[in-house]
Amino acid sequence: MNNKNNRLVIGIALLFEITLIITAILSIVSRQWKNLWLSLLAVVCLIIPFILTRIANIKKIRLPYNFQLMTLIFIFLAQYLGEIKNFYGIFWWWDILLHATSGSYVVIIALYSMEGVITKEEGITNQRFDFFTAIFAFSISITLGTLWEMFEFIGDYLFNTNMVKGGLEDTSTDLIVKILAAFITSIIYYYRNNKSIKKRSKL
Repeated sequence: MNNKNNRLVIGIALLFEITLIITAILSIVSRQWKNLWLSLLAVVCLIIPFILTRIANIKKIRLPYNFQLMTLIFIFLAQYLGEIKNFYGIFWWWDILLHATSGSYVVIIALYSMEGVITKEEGITNQRFDFFTAIFAFSISITLGTLWEMFEFIGDYLFNTNMVKGGLEDTSTDLIVKILAAFITSIIYYYRNNKSIKKRSKL
């Protein structure tokens, strides 16, 4: 990430953090303890993309170019607009949109991070290698999606939040949307990669 983009990401992160801190202060004044908890949770979550990037750099793991920016925006849309500003209640499709986006983008993150880590052995065709790479990325997306649903359940159970709004129906819908988005993204990767390989082989 170049300096210009790095400054942009840090600026957006600071803007989000300030917004959440102000929301937390107003929540204390108005005694809205649920919004206070959600604001503090979001403040902590906004630090995570930078920690993950630091770990990836140390371990020499490749991440998408816009990883930090996309993750910051996603957290803000999910926690601040979704939970605190009740976009989940105002727009029926808000939750579906975010779950579809996360299911797709996690596949992309997995594909980037596997480059240089998983290598193709001699004798393995490109088609077979890409096929299993796509399956692996798809599996990572579904695993993280399932862990998120567990996080929502634990948050509701321990802190009396309302992240799992429709019970089993909400959880099942979220997982189905993530699976479909991850599957479509994996399929696109497989066929696009194979098309590119076939083009190069004809040259």
